[in-house]
Amino acid sequence: MTDLIAKTAIDRRLADIVTPTIEGLGFELVRLRLQGGKTATLQIMADRPDGGIDVDDCAAISTAVSAVLDVEDPIDENYHLEVSSPGIDRPLTRLKDFDAWEGYEVKIETSEQIDGRRRFKGVLRGTEGDEVLIEIENNGEEVVIGLQFDWLSDAKLVLTDELIAEVLRQKKASGAIDETQFDEIETDSPDEET
Repeated sequence: MTDLIAKTAIDRRLADIVTPTIEGLGFELVRLRLQGGKTATLQIMADRPDGGIDVDDCAAISTAVSAVLDVEDPIDENYHLEVSSPGIDRPLTRLKDFDAWEGYEVKIETSEQIDGRRRFKGVLRGTEGDEVLIEIENNGEEVVIGLQFDWLSDAKLVLTDELIAEVLRQKKASGAIDETQFDEIETDSPDEET
């Protein structure tokens, strides 16, 4: 379990409790955070191993996880459970995520400073061993650097037109989007007078 999936000790304990249930339903835990406030919120992000989770899937995970948490009772206070998909600008929390989204723009933060900085933004270039490769601009030149996976404190995709197009393409290919369910939009051609 990495700190990217579950940062704090309580997050890691909760992840250990809910992961078998989530995986038993055929999903993967992407990220878990217990956040304080007037009423604490337990945020769980899950996805299918090959991507594509919907509202009904989130509801099924929520029901199953609630039952496990009621039995284990690891949270002393009242809390609200939130189960969601990772979204388009998803967090990258597992080494395999960095290979899956190679070629897309990413923001990465490290727990310690590396060459005087902790934040990196660039194009993901996959992995090599335990290193995440990212192409960044350095003194006007594009260079690929390697960051140890263990050094990362946060990583997420940047919302770009290319990323949106790829996610839609994947959803269409998997059958998650059925274009026959949408009405066609009529547009005026530019040479028509209105």
